[in-house]
This record gives sequence, C-alpha cells and structure tokens, in this order.
Amino acid sequence: MTPSRRTFLTGLLASPALMRLGPAFASEGRALTMPAIDEGTVTAGALSFDLGLQSGEMEFLAGRATPTIGINGPYLGPILRARAGEALSLRVRNGLEEASSLHWHGLHLPAAMDGGPHQPIAPGASWTAEFPLKQKAGTFWFHSHQHGRTAAQVWSGLAGVIRVEDEEEGALPLPRTHGEDDFTLVLQDRRFGADGAMTYAPDMHDLMAGKVGDVMLVNGQVGAHLPVAAPLARLRVLNGANGSIYRLHFAGDVPFVQIASDGGLLEAPVMLTEALVAPGERVELLVDLSAGAPLMLRAEVFGAEAPFAGSNGVRDVIEIRPDRARSAPPALPDRLASLPPVPAATGATRTFKLGMTGEGLMGTPVIDGIPFDHGRIDFTVPLGAVETWIFENTSQMLHPMHVHDVQFRIVSRNGQPPAPREAGLKDVVLTQPGERVELRMEFTDYADPVSPYMMHCHILEHEDQGMMKQFTVV
Repeated sequence: MTPSRRTFLTGLLASPALMRLGPAFASEGRALTMPAIDEGTVTAGALSFDLGLQSGEMEFLAGRATPTIGINGPYLGPILRARAGEALSLRVRNGLEEASSLHWHGLHLPAAMDGGPHQPIAPGASWTAEFPLKQKAGTFWFHSHQHGRTAAQVWSGLAGVIRVEDEEEGALPLPRTHGEDDFTLVLQDRRFGADGAMTYAPDMHDLMAGKVGDVMLVNGQVGAHLPVAAPLARLRVLNGANGSIYRLHFAGDVPFVQIASDGGLLEAPVMLTEALVAPGERVELLVDLSAGAPLMLRAEVFGAEAPFAGSNGVRDVIEIRPDRARSAPPALPDRLASLPPVPAATGATRTFKLGMTGEGLMGTPVIDGIPFDHGRIDFTVPLGAVETWIFENTSQMLHPMHVHDVQFRIVSRNGQPPAPREAGLKDVVLTQPGERVELRMEFTDYADPVSPYMMHCHILEHEDQGMMKQFTVV
C-alpha cells in the first residue's frame, strides 16, 4: 500500500540509530566554512560573473586527496549575489577534459540562455548567458546539465548557489548578514573509498533509486559545526544531492520556522518540526537560538524506493552552537510577501504519467512511457498561456519533478490543497506513488521556436536515463 504523506514524513519503517563515521575526516570538529560571496562586476551596464569549471582535489578523508571538480575552486562554487531587475552576464569557461554546461536552476530566462543539454560547452571553450533577473528574492542555484553526465558531474562537485535580493525582502526584520546570522547550507551525501576517492560508478540499485551516499556533507565539509553569535539564525538550505530526499529536523523535535521555498518568500511564516526537502528543492528556515543551547540538525535520508524499502537511516547534518544565551528575537511579521493568487487557467491541461519502461521495477524511469530524445520536441506552449500540468505518478517510486523557465504554484495533491509550506512559488515538486499533483504555471516574456526548455525528474540518475521531456514556448 502507498503510505500517506504524513506516514512518509514521520519516517517509513524504523530507522537505525545515527550513523557513526568510520574514518577520520579533515573537517571534523572545525567551524563550517561558508561559500564565498561573489558580487560580480558591472560591465557595460550588466552585472558580470566569470565562472571557471575546473578539476581539483579536496581532503575529505584526513590525509587523503579526493579528485573533484568545481567552479572557481576545487569543489562546488561561489554564491552569486544579485538584485532583482539587474541585467546579468554569466561567462562560463570550461577547463574540464569533457563537455559540460551550467543550468541556472529556478530562474526565468530565455531558453537559449538556460544552460541545459542544448547549450553544451566543449573543453577549453567559453559560453556566456545574458538575461535580466526577473525573480523575487530567494535562493536559487546552478549546476551541470550535460545530458548523460549530469549525475556524475554534480556528484564530483559541479554546483553553486544564486542569492537574489529585492526591496520586499529587504524591508523585513530578517537575518541577512552572510556568515553571521544568514547561512547557506548545501546538503549532499557521498560515498568514499579507502583511498579517499568518491568515484561515480552507479550500480543497478543506484540507477533505480538514485545514488545515495553514506556520509553527509555540508558545503563540502564533514563533521563541522556552525558557531552563531546571534539570537536568530537564517538557514538557506539547498538539497544538492543526486538522489537523496532529506527529512530535516532537530534533535528533540525543536520547532523552527520556514519562511521561503524554491521561488522565494512564503506569504506567511510556517511553524514546523520537520521539513521534507527533495533533490533540487530549497527552503529557508529560521531557528531561535536565544536559549544558548546547541542544536543538532539531523536528516532522515530516503531514496526513490522509500515507499517500499523504507529509510536509509538518520544522520547528523550539523550542530549549531550559539555563543551564549540572548534575549529572544523579535516576533516575525504575520505576512512576509505579497504573492498573487494562483492564476486562472487560459491554456492547455497537460497530464504527464511518471513510470517505468517494462513492468514493476524493471526497466528505466520515463515520462509517458518514452525516454528523452535530444532531437525531439515533445510539445509546444503558446506564449502568454497559463497552463495546468498534472503529474500522475504511476510508478512505485518517488519522483521530484522540476520544470525549467517558470515558477509554478501547486493547486492540489490528490484533490487537496497544498500544505502552507508548499503554497508559495515552486520549481520542484515531490510526487509519491499513486499521487496526482496539479500545478498551474504562466509562460511569459520569452518565446523561441528552436531552443527548448526541460522538464524532468531531479533524481539525477533518473534524469540521465531519460526521465525528461523538452518543450518550446512559441
């Protein structure tokens, strides 16, 4: 039987005790390092960023070098900081020995600038994406989208964060000082060999369930802690994992507040004791530290096969260590952002069936029974249309579905309205077996009869196997 969403959130099957780290890790016991903020430079009226894809090494295991790839560094990339409305120019130089790409995940932009499979960058070549930043304030990201190699390249480190700011968010009494009370946490898990290598060699289970590691990384670090000298901490959390879904919670079920989802601020704060975050999703959380006691952030980890196989256990993510007790932070406003109502549909209703080729768990994950074809445009959307998309999960597995170009609104799950934490702007939605999820999205500004956008499962192993469609806006 398919478990209810609440059953899933509270854990499928009994989870083992916290995983113990075996080997010594280089960052154990150290303070967490934040990714560097890149403010860009203004050139010819545009905010310009230079991003270099490069091979490197990291010392994850103490005394052992791990081959990696990164962006302007050996592993992961910087946080690109920009304001809504600015013109962006993003120059990407490929210093790798294979083709790659950078997709600007969550941004509304022309299809030819999207950085997907149709914008590959050859070794030694450069590519520049230019577009106006038409976003509300929020936490977005960029990562490899080289078809057939996306999972391997992200596993090796090819990802970074985009932080968008605007006047609406800036007027709120929220923490926003990077590295002091505002922290970016890129959550991943990896597997390491005895020699320190984290080789990407997926087996049949990895291809079915998504590749799940046994060691938690935060910003590429293992076992680090987060010192905080403020009564309230803002955590900008990105699930940058290949295949892992995280049920985030604090030891002792300490409550926290979610203020934002994929596309930016929610209309109102939402009090929670747990947050389910699938690959590609972002959440922004506020944690009250005024009591001065340390808090351990934990994650129960699930692969795509969780509905029938259960969880992969609970892991420590990071301990937050306030420096002392402080006065309680001021109360949050009842309203955070002004979101327009879910738009009325004016265009097509499209139903996409998420399943497998073959029967049961055999075969590969696909949409509507057919794998992705780079040369096939699956459908076209009229410019200006407000469409209804329905994901019907006919498989036995979980699929977090991502749509390029637009932020959508969740209309319903199995006919029921979305939970408050999912009622904002989204670009990834997690679907369970047997679930029917209805979305509403508006296609504005950009039309291109040649360059397509993608829609796909964000379990990267599923994406690379062909659980993806492409569409044009005309």
